[in-house]
Amino acid sequence: MSSLTYQNPVWPGYFADPFVLRWRGEYFAYGTGERLDDDGRGGVGAFKILRSRDLVRWEPAGAALTVAADDTRSYWAPEVAEHDGKFYLYYSSAPAGQDELHRLRVAVAEHPAGPFVDEGAVLPESEGFCIDANPFRDPKDGRWYLFFAKDFFEGRTGTGLAVVPLSADLLRAAGPSQPVLLANADWQIYERDRPLYGRRWEAWHTVEGPFVVERDGLYYCFYSGGNWQTHGYGVSYAIANSPLGPWTHAEGAEPLVLSQRPGGLLGPGHNSYVLAPDGRTGVLVYHAWDEARTARRMCIDPVVWTVNGPRCDGPTTAPQTLPS
Repeated sequence: MSSLTYQNPVWPGYFADPFVLRWRGEYFAYGTGERLDDDGRGGVGAFKILRSRDLVRWEPAGAALTVAADDTRSYWAPEVAEHDGKFYLYYSSAPAGQDELHRLRVAVAEHPAGPFVDEGAVLPESEGFCIDANPFRDPKDGRWYLFFAKDFFEGRTGTGLAVVPLSADLLRAAGPSQPVLLANADWQIYERDRPLYGRRWEAWHTVEGPFVVERDGLYYCFYSGGNWQTHGYGVSYAIANSPLGPWTHAEGAEPLVLSQRPGGLLGPGHNSYVLAPDGRTGVLVYHAWDEARTARRMCIDPVVWTVNGPRCDGPTTAPQTLPS
């Protein structure tokens, strides 16, 4: 078997919350980052798109959304689903400086490089703060679900995960949301004595960035926990027998899949999962800070499925090989 050599980060620019779609022998990456002055269609673009044939060498491919030149909204965490020949971009957006107003939206395109046309809010306004959408098609019955992060005020208070079934056209929730996963460990504390919602919380936890994978009849929900700005941020997972749960945290008082190493890349997390060019090797795509904390950049490392669950031997910084 031939192999490719890669070295993290695989893209030099700012590219946070990376999601990678594998389609017809190519890879398309979407990430959170700065606006593009030229989206490839003569406008200003949100959500830079990268394109690759091997998951290692990337080139710019414009932007997913065209926005007004004076638009100051924030745009976070894009993910794309392909269904019946169309592509559905799920993301959150809010007025600048008002993060608590982030809501999930969906845009549709005929090609993974866009242009994507916004179709409105996915969830009712009553859901409140919502980010980090992850569309998931159950391979057992073909049904679509949307996993996402929202705030919970019971147990270990903070951001946790929820899920809704999607309508047949993938544009709206087809039922009420239900909890998937709340924080269960101190490593998931975002901030102590955090001011939010008009009061101070002794410990505000964060479980975010869900990404669901079905393997051997079980469902694995990768997630990131802690504070994305710090060294303690990392990736762990939960397991269920159904997309609607119940979901159970993997046992461990630390991020089990991916965490910072001494002298390495800082705060790795917010992953997606995609198959390598060999069609068999699972690869974790994630962001991490450089040592000087100038930017979150896209990294990749293979996932090993052990008897104790998924593990990733990253974040790596030395040259690595990937099956091609």
